[in-house]
Amino acid sequence: MYQSYQALKTLLDTHYHAKNNAAEITEHRPDPLLVVREYQEDELFEEIALICALLSYGSAKQIVATLKRLDFSLLHTSVDTIQKADFPIYRFQSASDITSLFVAMHKLAGEGGIKRVMLEGYERKSCVIDAIHSAIHTLDRLLPQPKSRGLEFLTSTIRQNLKSSSALKRWNMYLRWLVRKDNIDFGRWSEINPSDLILPLDTHTFRVCQSLGLLERKTYDLYAALLASASLKRFDPLDPIKYDFALYRLGQEKQLDI
Repeated sequence: MYQSYQALKTLLDTHYHAKNNAAEITEHRPDPLLVVREYQEDELFEEIALICALLSYGSAKQIVATLKRLDFSLLHTSVDTIQKADFPIYRFQSASDITSLFVAMHKLAGEGGIKRVMLEGYERKSCVIDAIHSAIHTLDRLLPQPKSRGLEFLTSTIRQNLKSSSALKRWNMYLRWLVRKDNIDFGRWSEINPSDLILPLDTHTFRVCQSLGLLERKTYDLYAALLASASLKRFDPLDPIKYDFALYRLGQEKQLDI
């Protein structure tokens, strides 16, 4: 555990700057952003990026392979065309689940898009959890009900008790992509303050944050993600989640002797 504030800040800043380059993400060092980047000029980039984020669980190599099999041009067609298309199976999601996700995103784009929905939630109290809940509510309306287990896993379940809620890792990662701006993240949504973002806590960042003394909580939940985010604000109050990608790589590649 790093006891010195300055020593820990130096470590975090050093690794942030080392990882903050586009060459950090390659076929040999995959990340979902490898696929997301290909659609930056697409009119439905934000919806495509959300599909990629929601399917981003499991090994990075498997995620990228699955995302590359998806035909995102279908989002520009019709519900009927999407429903007739062939979709892959991915872990907890059946082909039908992924079809339903594409149909919901197609409909959402026609209603003004995911940005509108998330900003409506955020702007009430400048709270990204409210933005995420707004998006989940909307997807629940657009997805088949009752949701299958695969779709339930994809979108997450809304719980008001932070200590019984999932860490919402994939939703928070999506917001990191769209809100922050550097050589990794896209910075499309200036309406959301980067200081309000929550760390996309996964098993790698959870372990690294505990080992570095950024997080004492032993339970992996949304409350832990909020505590870790608050700790990172000590080192950059305006953009604390800039450290996420570096923390993830440190855990994934076991680069620290911790």
